Amino acid sequence: MLGAEGQAEPSPATRQPGSPGTTRPLQSRAAAQVPDSSGAQGLPQPSLVALEPVSIGADWPVPGAADDKYTQGVTGVCAGSATYPGAAVLCTGAAVAATSGMVRYSGTGAADVLAHFPEVIAAPTVSATGRVQAWVFGPGAGTDDAARDRLAEILATDLPVVVDADGLTLLAADPTLISGRTAPTVLTPHAGEFARLTGQDPSPDRVAAVRKLADSWQVTVLLKGRATLIATPDHPVLVNEAGGSWAATAGSGDVLSGIIGALLAAGRDPSWAAAAAARVHALAANLAAHDTTAAGSPTSASPLLAHVRQAIGVLRDLAEV
Repeated sequence: MLGAEGQAEPSPATRQPGSPGTTRPLQSRAAAQVPDSSGAQGLPQPSLVALEPVSIGADWPVPGAADDKYTQGVTGVCAGSATYPGAAVLCTGAAVAATSGMVRYSGTGAADVLAHFPEVIAAPTVSATGRVQAWVFGPGAGTDDAARDRLAEILATDLPVVVDADGLTLLAADPTLISGRTAPTVLTPHAGEFARLTGQDPSPDRVAAVRKLADSWQVTVLLKGRATLIATPDHPVLVNEAGGSWAATAGSGDVLSGIIGALLAAGRDPSWAAAAAARVHALAANLAAHDTTAAGSPTSASPLLAHVRQAIGVLRDLAEV
């Protein structure tokens, strides 16, 4: 694999993932949608930046010559329920499509997941799932005591964790679940979930709001929207402007969380993983919407998922890797 400067890159299994990658200052079109809080809390200018698509393509994890299904990163997914079996399929399928040499699933949706993705390894409980390098918890998982116990078990590990959907509802009810955690943690709220977590709507200054939550909870926060914001303590706030709202559809967030989890399992920095996943997710939605018409037409989470690999390929082609 060649990097952006034509230099040989290490395998994703050995690459040091500390840097969030090449960034550029937020341009005026996105600035019109996102209030600029540059310079707040002593952050260097500019404090609001976007990952370059070329950088995402160049840094996307791909297997090296010595890699196998384990060294590429194994993603664990705990999602879905009898009420929301589709969430398990979408989230797990996104992890399969994004990077992972292996995906392990824990939950009650195993039959549905395996019917769609027979390569997934399923187990009934978190403890029986086997070794993983990162977890995704929440899409359709429920908010009862059993779901809370599963989330607590996952957060008690020293592994990176993505918390989405029902997982965020559980955290809002009991923030102590995350107290003292030092491993990378990514929260992925939409505006309503953000308000439940903080007691406040993120508007009118979404940048300040997302930064405050990230700093106070010591986590990475991805605040969904047409201009998606990613805040990590001691980092600039990253932004991904989707350029459209095709991804605003039921189940879309389940796909996004699966992509982030796969990148974390591959060893990527949580800030970069969230921002890169947001870019791929938005591009996949756009590709799905324009599958049959140049003008675009309504799409849904299933075709969005089906275009994740194509979106990654587009970005890798841009990087000429």
